[in-house]
Amino acid sequence: MIKLSPTSFSPAEALAAFEKDARGAGAIVSFTGLVRDRAGDADVEGLHLQAYSPMTENGIEKAAADARKRWPLTALRIIHRTGDMGPFEPIVFVATASAHRRAAFEAADFLMDYLKTEAVFWKKELTKAGSRWIEPRAEDYIDSARWTQTDTETDRHARHK
Repeated sequence: MIKLSPTSFSPAEALAAFEKDARGAGAIVSFTGLVRDRAGDADVEGLHLQAYSPMTENGIEKAAADARKRWPLTALRIIHRTGDMGPFEPIVFVATASAHRRAAFEAADFLMDYLKTEAVFWKKELTKAGSRWIEPRAEDYIDSARWTQTDTETDRHARHK
């Protein structure tokens, strides 16, 4: 399940629902991203996040399909907020399930790297001093680049058995 939502969500409820969908899995990994309350020396008052529908959803669907090809997943869920959010509100929830932990960890990491660097979102951070558009950091692109390294499907799946 992939969902973009203009309304707040509960990561605990999302995880509980995911666990029901992931029956038979030996490992479940989840990640929740939150709005920070500080950016450098400034207090963050909020975050505005825009998506370009359906382009954003289509890109996330393709990344999810790629994750399913790369790792033997039994379930996958992505929830991503749009609109206005305050500090500590959840922005994103990613959960993956597999028979074994390594596949679940790597798939969740892969999906977060995609969401951080490639997904079509515009983020504007709001502080008392004003607002600024947020771009992925150089470190985000370095993290994401490791998924383009070549290895064969056989090698990849052999590591996850």
